[in-house]
Amino acid sequence: MIYLLMALVQISYVALNSFRVILMIKGKKYLAGLISTLEIFIYITGLSLLLSHAESTFGLVIYSVSYGAGIVIGIYIEQRVALGFITLHVISECGEDMALATQLRKKGYGVTSWIGKGAEGPRGVYLILAKRKEYNDLKTSILALDPKAFIISNEPMNFAGGFWAKKLD
Repeated sequence: MIYLLMALVQISYVALNSFRVILMIKGKKYLAGLISTLEIFIYITGLSLLLSHAESTFGLVIYSVSYGAGIVIGIYIEQRVALGFITLHVISECGEDMALATQLRKKGYGVTSWIGKGAEGPRGVYLILAKRKEYNDLKTSILALDPKAFIISNEPMNFAGGFWAKKLD
């Protein structure tokens, strides 16, 4: 029973730690500070359990394996919460009619578009900013409209002006 408790404490601690670090990177300092308070309490509890059972190789293995499991769970939590935004750069064979932009705008996405010159002719080039939670739906929508679309995504850190300015305030 003590080893199960040790594993649960370690998994909880590391999952919170992983999530807190991601929050810090995203600039969510107050939420990260709040989580760190709980995190350190769990850490001290886990450390005291480990030290009181340090003579057991099995306990050390459980503690170590639980650390890895906590990392995976922390990343999973962050991906499910999906804080922040994502920028998609899309190059489409749709070309000059820019139909992709029209369809995505109808779905409520802000799209900046222009015509690019590809090796095989004109291409539609699109810049789309969306919430990270919307990424899968957005990607599915793009590929439904153009299965050969070339998509690059990244996470922007700062915004000023534009379509999103009012939504971000």
